[in-house]
Amino acid sequence: MSVSERRSAARSAVVWTQLESALAGAGAREVLDIGGGTGGFAVRVASLGHRVTVVDPSPDALASLGRRAREEDVDVVGVQGDLSTLDDLVEPGSVDVVLCHGVLEVVPDPVRALGAVARALREGGTLSVVVAQRHAAVVARAMAGHFDQARELLDGDPSRGESGRSHHRFTAQEVTDLLREAGFDVGPVHAVRVFADLVPGALVDLEPGAGAALAELEKAVATRPEYLPLATQVHVLATR
Repeated sequence: MSVSERRSAARSAVVWTQLESALAGAGAREVLDIGGGTGGFAVRVASLGHRVTVVDPSPDALASLGRRAREEDVDVVGVQGDLSTLDDLVEPGSVDVVLCHGVLEVVPDPVRALGAVARALREGGTLSVVVAQRHAAVVARAMAGHFDQARELLDGDPSRGESGRSHHRFTAQEVTDLLREAGFDVGPVHAVRVFADLVPGALVDLEPGAGAALAELEKAVATRPEYLPLATQVHVLATR
């Protein structure tokens, strides 16, 4: 495993473990990965025998997805679009599982976006959501000396990226409230990347077994509520 793969494995260990469990035991599923980019999750899901469609606005990302899928010898369909066009791209009630990872942060109306996801899902379908958490973002900006930005995030104000788009950060309570408002039944909430963004990269890169040990530590604290405010991201599983 390469250095970048070890780092990625530690960061995604919690989400992947929960997602793999959610996908197990019911045969091939229709899986929709919104904003799935180059296929970090989509290709792995397809390798388990599921039918995967990635909807992403970037043609470059979709081209990389195609190459990655060919290298792994799996079929993944790439479609250019986003949550605002989802109703035109996906038949209502046709999807068993939706991945919505790192997307709600950049949409202007998260509740409306989740409504589009709900329409795509079949009754009883599963939604996997990953969002950036505000508590960790406040700490990260303060540690970098960006005290005004930290103060703005502390109050829940969205920051603006170079693209001019709003970039929301959520607390665990806020994202679960959004899901309930959109009509979802909220399931487990997981802390993601509690330590992975704090541990020096050189340690993970050079110390034998460090990457695997870090991934196991992330999984061990994922469901402990006292560690949730420290997590860079929050993962939630919900059902329609």
